[in-house]
Amino acid sequence: MQMRNTSRDTVLQQFKVSEASELLQFLIDKQVRKSRNAIKSLLAHKQITVNGKIITQFDHKLEIGDRVEIMKFDRSRKVKKLKGLTIVYEDENLIVVDKEAGILSVSTDKEKSRTVYNALNEYVKKQSRNARVFVLHRLDREVSGLMVFAKSIEVQSLFQIGWDKIVPVYNYTAVVYGEVSPSSGTLTSWFTENKNFVVFSSPTDNGGLKAITKYKTIKTNKHNSLLTFDLETRRKNQGRVHMKSIDHPVVGDKKYGAISNPIKRIALHAQDMVLIHPVTKNKLEFKSPTPKKMMDLLSEKEIGQPTVNK
Repeated sequence: MQMRNTSRDTVLQQFKVSEASELLQFLIDKQVRKSRNAIKSLLAHKQITVNGKIITQFDHKLEIGDRVEIMKFDRSRKVKKLKGLTIVYEDENLIVVDKEAGILSVSTDKEKSRTVYNALNEYVKKQSRNARVFVLHRLDREVSGLMVFAKSIEVQSLFQIGWDKIVPVYNYTAVVYGEVSPSSGTLTSWFTENKNFVVFSSPTDNGGLKAITKYKTIKTNKHNSLLTFDLETRRKNQGRVHMKSIDHPVVGDKKYGAISNPIKRIALHAQDMVLIHPVTKNKLEFKSPTPKKMMDLLSEKEIGQPTVNK
């Protein structure tokens, strides 16, 4: 059963669907607002519910007998803040979150502490007892930024089969030690992993996995540089390993070369994500600002030297 916080929600208009239609066209036909853009704004601000469930998809299919309601704007719906993460987008198929540094994506054999995964499972079960989320990818505990989870095993399978097409853009920002030369370029190598789960880079094909990282310097203060990473391949710890391989490790990344941790986290952030929705085929774009702690590393003060543990 779909639950709703009725003490907070105020219904402005209510309609019963008499023939099958797409949601946007239904709202236009009912003239709920004066313009098409104003109606789209209702969807974007999560003011439309169908049978008590918030719907943001303009092409949501309506069936005869469905109840459509226009709700009073509730600012708290714009984002939902949970401990360690913020939900920035949600529909019946996906949840996109902005993860803070310090929280695991999923639990491990050694670590059973609170995770993004179990926080989201608790969240969706409050909406429906049988609901759950499905893991699509991970961010390390001390890395922050955008993540996407599926709400069904079918949608999870679509991502597993076609991640590169569904997620054409998934870029990171990082603060690395030193001034990188050249300021932009492409790093290509082959990755192997040892029994301690540490990844090593080889400039020649050694039978490992080929890894390609495009990087670009955005800002530098001679001591540290802010880079963007476009990962052409998506290997474990790829950007971190490649930065170590050129003696410019990510600030705070002791696993891959740094010997200081001035901001008590790895200075790596998943900043840009573009999704081609696997069900609706709509293009969804998300951007998370680079955290202030990372940007503070670009001040003129020298932070965290010496830098490299070879």
